[in-house]
Amino acid sequence: KKLGRKFMKNKWRILKIFVTVVIFGFLLSFSLKRFNDRKIDEQSIIVKLNDSSSPVYFVDEKDIRTIVERYNSTKKVGDVDIPSLEKKLNELPAVDSANVYLNLNGKLNVDIKQRVPVFRLNNGGKGFYVDKKGIEFPISKTYSHPCMLVSGDVKKKEYKKLIELIEKINKDSFCKNFFVGITKENGNFNLATSDGNYKVEIGDLDRIDFKVKGFKTFVEKYLVYQAPEKYSKISVKYDNQIVTTLNSGYKPEEDSLQTNEQTPINTVTGTQKPEEKTIN
Repeated sequence: KKLGRKFMKNKWRILKIFVTVVIFGFLLSFSLKRFNDRKIDEQSIIVKLNDSSSPVYFVDEKDIRTIVERYNSTKKVGDVDIPSLEKKLNELPAVDSANVYLNLNGKLNVDIKQRVPVFRLNNGGKGFYVDKKGIEFPISKTYSHPCMLVSGDVKKKEYKKLIELIEKINKDSFCKNFFVGITKENGNFNLATSDGNYKVEIGDLDRIDFKVKGFKTFVEKYLVYQAPEKYSKISVKYDNQIVTTLNSGYKPEEDSLQTNEQTPINTVTGTQKPEEKTIN
């Protein structure tokens, strides 16, 4: 008896689900047939842009509506080639994803998610943006997005670590105030500073947290007491030491800084290139 009751209970549950699906399907079919011959006007197209925490304006609503019209010459709801339209929108360089669909009231919805640049790269005279996925896309003639400027022979395989570096800079108030750009020279990455008097050489893109920590210590315990034009370069690419290059007119000197009780950081200053020095 218990098995019979359980069977009947499950049977009624399945039947209810089946009836619900049939009714929903009927209503959907009825709605689509009802709106198939309806003319599509401006009010019938709903374009949604900038659904992100960082608004971008590479594509505007007018551009999207123009493309929609091309894929619906009869201007009827039932003649919209949604798959082809969606494919075309996804092919736009600045579009990360596009979703096109009709709702039950006959409105054509176009949801566009645009690419958000992490940095703008100038490589060999060619300029373009790179998003968080490492995808390149062209610079717009009508809109310039505020982001980190990078120049030099940066390889695609370096994009991932470069993006991680820039995201760390953007999240740290100290770094964000100090660093306004990144260059790559002779295989070494450098951070351009807001005062423009010197660059911070970080070398490769490994151990960034340690390098930034060393630079912060140098700034807080030493650099704030120096003339801003004193250095042309501050290098943190070496382990446990900061090597500085003086501008002409300043005398070499040597100091030692302590980032914590276990790890001393030596600072060696001079007018020679850091690579030519012997640092103890």
